[in-house]
Amino acid sequence: MGQVRRVPVAPLKLEDDRRPPTNLYTAEAPHTATILSVEKISGPEAANETYNIVFDHGGLLPHWEGQVFGALPAPSENPFEPGDATKLSYFSGASSRYGDYFNDRTATLCVRLVPGTTSELLCNSKPGDKFQFTGPVREAMLLGDFSPNATHIFVATGTGVAPFRAHLRRFFKEDIPTFRFSGLAWLFHGVVNSDSQLYGEEFEQYLKDNPENFRYDVAFSRVQQKKYVQDAVADKADEVFDLLLNGAYIYLAGLQGMVSPIEEALKIVAEKKQLDWEAVLAALKANNQWRVEVY
Repeated sequence: MGQVRRVPVAPLKLEDDRRPPTNLYTAEAPHTATILSVEKISGPEAANETYNIVFDHGGLLPHWEGQVFGALPAPSENPFEPGDATKLSYFSGASSRYGDYFNDRTATLCVRLVPGTTSELLCNSKPGDKFQFTGPVREAMLLGDFSPNATHIFVATGTGVAPFRAHLRRFFKEDIPTFRFSGLAWLFHGVVNSDSQLYGEEFEQYLKDNPENFRYDVAFSRVQQKKYVQDAVADKADEVFDLLLNGAYIYLAGLQGMVSPIEEALKIVAEKKQLDWEAVLAALKANNQWRVEVY
């Protein structure tokens, strides 16, 4: 189960909370943090430049895996005064509650560089720079079941993989005495090509260490005859459908265009089983098993 690769985390009091921290900071009263590292994680032939950005919040911006941060540039004349709220943009956290340094002082963003936006300022920032953050907000990508033996199906396009990377670090990287994942995590990730694949080495290591608890399917749309992530899910639709009927949770994060094809693929399976897909979907949503955050 990959025990030798697990890393101790602290403080363990972060396991005590029963509800996620929400809206601790606003655009009118943001938290000023320090950029620690900015690493380009996309290759030269990627469709977009993507960066892994770690910032130090000093333990003052607690969050749960799957939550979202607002970010806005700190004023150069006084980085502790509120910045321009019109430049506030939202980014999914890509680290667990303990952060990439495992000490509750940092958080990580997976940011696609879009020229002329706050994302460009983030991607061009340097260690030591000040940036302001709001939140954390949103709960769509929080785990639908916090028990360690649930099944979670993660479906992402591009940087939509960020919240799932956070969950997988918790499942397979961190040594948490009171939480040891024993269920199944299944990640579908849609990217343009291998240079657009994000955190691939990390996920491959989890697969190697935890073959009974982790599955990893990547759809390279440019090199696999235009195979997108929804096609990858459709290929396994029978198995996905059965897992959902047996209580699994599915999470869709990224481009909105993937949602309808996935629903259609599952509808075909439902019809083969002589089940009413609309009723099944309504039940999944009512049970919080169908969780979507797309744009």
